[in-house]
Amino acid sequence: MEKQTDKQVLIMPCLDMQAGRVVKGVKFVDIRDAGDPVECARAYCEAGADELAMLDITATVESRQPLLDVIARVAEVTTVPLTVGGGIESVATALAVIERGAHRISVSSAAFRRPKLISELISEFGPERVVVAIDVDRNPSLPSGYEVYIDGGRTATGKDAIEWAKEVESYGVRTILPTSKFADGMQQGFDLPLIRALKEATSAKIVASGGAGTMEHFYEAAQAGAEILLGASVFHFGIIKIPELKQYLKSRGVNVRL
Repeated sequence: MEKQTDKQVLIMPCLDMQAGRVVKGVKFVDIRDAGDPVECARAYCEAGADELAMLDITATVESRQPLLDVIARVAEVTTVPLTVGGGIESVATALAVIERGAHRISVSSAAFRRPKLISELISEFGPERVVVAIDVDRNPSLPSGYEVYIDGGRTATGKDAIEWAKEVESYGVRTILPTSKFADGMQQGFDLPLIRALKEATSAKIVASGGAGTMEHFYEAAQAGAEILLGASVFHFGIIKIPELKQYLKSRGVNVRL
């Protein structure tokens, strides 16, 4: 058995949402249907997921509010902490989402456009209930080599992703969810240099997101410093089963909740 790591690592299936359905794409495009969110949420909770994410990938670009009825139906069957993101642009909207059963809210584009929103959310709900998601792509012209994207990965900002992460943390955020556009949906592995750079630059919990294809990839992300391991395609399409993944990680010395 390999060396046991101290911090417990959590498994988080992610429901990317579009028009009330779970979907999955590659590099944020080529979207295909992956099922009913209520059925997916129930199945993942029964399979031993530690947390669940539900991210509305088109709410921001469609300039609309989150689908509160869908959130409520998913929350009703979810027995683990539920993080909801997409279209949350104000404290009032965040409150509506939390009132429907979300444990945490995730903000991305709105937080980038108006960073004061992060402070407002933390002041209202506390740092444990606010996640900032950062979509990034590789850009060698920037100091870290990574650029922040907003609007569901559609709009380049010119902002260095690591600098933005440090700014985000300065507002009191304790969990950062970076998704690498370079790796998303490719099932070739998480963007490990990104995870390591964020772990080195901040003290926030890092969620590994984008690129999982094998159980080894999850192990690599944990070794790189991620404390929450997010997967979508591999879980939605039955490539990896959560109980088997946890047993595998445990056998390699990763502290997981069995």
